[in-house]
Amino acid sequence: MEARDGPVPALATEPRFAQRLREHLEERQLLDGRYRLQKVPGGRVALPVLEEKLSQLRLPREMPCGLVQIQDPVPSRAACRRTPAQKLRDKLQRLLGESWSEELECDVPRAWQRHGDLVLLSEDSFRSALWEKLGPVLWETVALALGARRLARQGRVLPDGMRSPSVTLLLGQDGWVEHVDNRIRYTFDVTKCMFSPGNITEKLRVASLPCSGEVLVDLYAGIGYFTLPYLVHAEAAFAHACEWNSHAVEALRRNLVLNGVQDRCRIHHGDSRQLELRDVADRVNLGLIPSSEEGWPVACRVLKKGTGGVLHIHHNVETLPASPPTETLVLWAERGSLEGAGSDGEAQHPMEDGGKGTLGNRIRPEWQRWAEATAARIRGLLAELHGQPWRASILHIEAVKSYAPHVHHLVLDLECRPALPA
Repeated sequence: MEARDGPVPALATEPRFAQRLREHLEERQLLDGRYRLQKVPGGRVALPVLEEKLSQLRLPREMPCGLVQIQDPVPSRAACRRTPAQKLRDKLQRLLGESWSEELECDVPRAWQRHGDLVLLSEDSFRSALWEKLGPVLWETVALALGARRLARQGRVLPDGMRSPSVTLLLGQDGWVEHVDNRIRYTFDVTKCMFSPGNITEKLRVASLPCSGEVLVDLYAGIGYFTLPYLVHAEAAFAHACEWNSHAVEALRRNLVLNGVQDRCRIHHGDSRQLELRDVADRVNLGLIPSSEEGWPVACRVLKKGTGGVLHIHHNVETLPASPPTETLVLWAERGSLEGAGSDGEAQHPMEDGGKGTLGNRIRPEWQRWAEATAARIRGLLAELHGQPWRASILHIEAVKSYAPHVHHLVLDLECRPALPA
């Protein structure tokens, strides 16, 4: 709620009772925090109260006070602090004057993405025809209010198989920006490439994996979302980065140079399903959603056939709504096999902190079933490819983020090794 003009109700009391009265009102959520305590005639002080809660006032007899009206209330410091969204709305309201309406107010964004001096507005921002009539002055006003030099507006992701963004540049000459995550620099053109800040937890997790001396194959590299954490922080020895979007490839090249790892990465520009690499990888990243299933045969081919390695498989998994409070969760906290897993397909959940404490992740039943089915499928692909049994052990299931309704972006860490002869 915002401070308003005009008189506001308040309780006036002697200064010696002011602190006790404040505590009494705060405890019962009756104090109006939009205004400051003020002096009133008679040497008393007045504490503003919420008008809609006056009927709830029940004061102790030992706390003498009376109801008054403060004619010129002084806003509190908190009320004086305007959010960027409020400042933007105020500037636009002044720009439009009498043409301002509730319909236009609904078009004003309350959140946005910031990439350096470029602000990326949401798809539903400023869609009314009246905004378009304002022309460049609208975008200059918005940029000034948000402290930006360039503006762009998101559209729907294009159905071109590359998740290309539909972004319109509203102010500025180009869409190239720089973003820093976990001390890694990413540059990309927001009008040509996707950037998902929601994946930051997975990028941080990847950066902490023990990959020293390993060879990575990233089948869906994009601008280097995961390739770079593997190289910069996880210390992978070398990476093969596969990407078919030419705009993302250009950004990836720049990002490898920006982070000083261009000599430890080879870019494979094209469809990763046609990748000719074989028997090279200790680790394969399959960071494509809603499903990376088309890349599973390729991932099996690039794993080292003598020693195998680890697959990081991304997938969107639908979770049925639970019936609280009887929701059943499966807890994998100890090293060992899941019920129903055979000796050729252990589903293990080892500690990832070197044994210090338990992982203690709660795995929903649907996630468990998806992980087991995926492990069985990968195990079959590897056995068919190499003509011998392989083990596929579930190391970890990571929930990256959720989509409404009941859909979770998961990552399965699956360790794949040739089965030892009996």
